[in-house]
Amino acid sequence: MLQALEGSQAIAQAVALCRPQVVAAYPITPQTHIVENLAKLVADGVLRCELVSVESEFSAASVVLGAATAGSRAYTASASQGILLMAEVLYNIAGMRIPLVMTCANRAVSAPLSIWNDQQDSMAVRDAGWIQLYCADNQEAVDTTIQAYRIAERTELPVMVCMDGFTLTHTLEPIDIPEQAQVDEFLPPYTFSRALDSRNPITVGTLVSPDYYPEARHAHHQALLNAQDEIIRAHEDWSAISGRSCCGLLRTEGDADAKIGILTLGSVFGTLYEARAAHPELGPVRLIKLRAFRPFPVAAIQEACAGLTDLVVLERALSPGGGGIVGNEMRAALAELPDAPRVHSYAVGLGGRDVPLDIYARALAAVDAPTPERFAVLDAELEKLPAADR
Repeated sequence: MLQALEGSQAIAQAVALCRPQVVAAYPITPQTHIVENLAKLVADGVLRCELVSVESEFSAASVVLGAATAGSRAYTASASQGILLMAEVLYNIAGMRIPLVMTCANRAVSAPLSIWNDQQDSMAVRDAGWIQLYCADNQEAVDTTIQAYRIAERTELPVMVCMDGFTLTHTLEPIDIPEQAQVDEFLPPYTFSRALDSRNPITVGTLVSPDYYPEARHAHHQALLNAQDEIIRAHEDWSAISGRSCCGLLRTEGDADAKIGILTLGSVFGTLYEARAAHPELGPVRLIKLRAFRPFPVAAIQEACAGLTDLVVLERALSPGGGGIVGNEMRAALAELPDAPRVHSYAVGLGGRDVPLDIYARALAAVDAPTPERFAVLDAELEKLPAADR
């Protein structure tokens, strides 16, 4: 049944439907409402779990690591500096192959201080070894959260569900919250093959010498690549139960014969979708929504970009001194194609700057520039800066 819900409230209900046994998180804007709503569900008796109040995000990640390793389905959430404070434990969770789910309510990283949305936080830990799935709207975030538990538990890899802070977390939408029976049909009770048991003692996360460390890293990398199949299966199975499709690894919209494509992650896709409908005079454009950033779905990307002469990558983060994070990975993925499109990499909406509909026309105009830039902050007003920084 459709309900008008704030994104954070909807995520809390989705998490509760997955029957977590331990929830631990530390408040940080714009994530706080998620765990506030989970706390209310616990207080009202709707959700039976242990809600652990901790003193930091580092502690929150440590608690859920221990809980999942001990055999409990676990959940946490964070954003921005909280993600960075968790970073050491996030690497441990992934390296130990612990299946759990967290929500990243994407927010800019200091300094300068910003509480508004971009995706610099999750991008900063993109190499921690987590599956990262990016959501375009709150319905997709709800469905992805439910799928994330099955993906994590079947692959023994943690899953980070990334949703744009404020743009999604604090926005009301009509959302179809599934029935408990639907989730139970899709998601079996939690089991972990290496759960700690005092009757059968084992060590998890032990010291590994150089004799075995490279093999451990290779196995982790291969597990992430193999997880693509499970991401697709989880999407297909949940679509059959719920009647909704948000896409598996990525989604394409538009003319299959278009020569120009625009790729993005997260809620900017909705802006581009509306802008394309409003500006048919700008010609056919193929829109690509990248849902799975880790694992990076090279084969699916190559298929989605086949026939393009130019691809614009719009992303809400950057690597200072390096340029576009997603843009550079797209160049590497497409370089193998015999007729690889030119990749134009642009950051937009950093620090929560509004991404208006006209960003669509500006991105297409940048492609037609006599000497297109390899990377630019497309919506930066450079006249505000000293000449040396332009």
